[in-house]
Amino acid sequence: MDLATSYLGLALKNPLVVAASRLGWEIGNIRKMEDSGAAAVVLPSVFQEEVEGEIDEVDRLLTETGAEATTYFPHTLAEIAGPESYLKLVERARQAVDIPVIASLNGTSLSGWTDFSKRLAEAGASAIELNVFFLPTDLSLSGRDVEQRHIDIVKAVKNSVSIPVAVKLSPYFSSTGHMVRALDEAGADGFVLFNRFYQPDIDLSDEHIALARTLRLSHRSEIRLPLLWIGALAGHVRGSLCASTGVNTAQEVFKYLLVGADVVSAASALMRFGVTYVRSLLDGLVAELDAREFDSVAAARGRLSRKAVGDPSAFDRANYIRILKAGQTTGDDYAD
Repeated sequence: MDLATSYLGLALKNPLVVAASRLGWEIGNIRKMEDSGAAAVVLPSVFQEEVEGEIDEVDRLLTETGAEATTYFPHTLAEIAGPESYLKLVERARQAVDIPVIASLNGTSLSGWTDFSKRLAEAGASAIELNVFFLPTDLSLSGRDVEQRHIDIVKAVKNSVSIPVAVKLSPYFSSTGHMVRALDEAGADGFVLFNRFYQPDIDLSDEHIALARTLRLSHRSEIRLPLLWIGALAGHVRGSLCASTGVNTAQEVFKYLLVGADVVSAASALMRFGVTYVRSLLDGLVAELDAREFDSVAAARGRLSRKAVGDPSAFDRANYIRILKAGQTTGDDYAD
């Protein structure tokens, strides 16, 4: 079985990539990921505020938003936060494993990104994943302003480094496909679909009403939105497509490949079942391919993409009508 694929111009032994999470802070975990079959690993994010030396601001943001939440950090921020610690992590990870090590930058503006991107490349990062974690709660910002911010960041980082750059996007653009194509034209080498905004809940468990800031791991029912958009984009953009969110079993990996994903990233499943769960995902993928007589990942990729359909516009509308007419539901959509 030929599992080889390519992502961001990097030759990978298979399509399984470990997504950014707290698990990546430990070099021992990264070694186990490689030994279990991971083809690449995305390190935990370094935050723009850390790069700019605003550690107190990072603490506040993590507490108030839950973004790549505080549970992602094994120690206090004072012990591990900051650009120098992150650069050392990149260097140590590259020395420890042979698979590509992708650095993750999380921020909202141009400030601080370009110079640090250069340092990440010098430290040995195989690529950079830009996580533009930006909630446009400023009501004066137009949709075009939000889109242009993403484009400007990509152009600036691409101009500062020679290594590949991927963009991790949210699904909340008014025209997601247009946004991806604009970033593709701006030079992005790949797209990670989608980022999960960690939204607050309200804790009513005691007499003090307060916001609840908890991290909820992704569930397989969340596969549907990225499945839709990867299927729509496959074959229509130059950059690579990385599927993210909802990967709990090999079936989700296989589905993402069928709609056209180049690679599939997972973090929640590894946080649930341990870093060696990569092997279960990989073995399961081989079984799924073999059961349907595919001799390679390439043979399966894109078989169910929108481009593969003879009349995609009719297909879109017809499926919408059929779903509503049938009125069928699945029992796992609300399961934990």
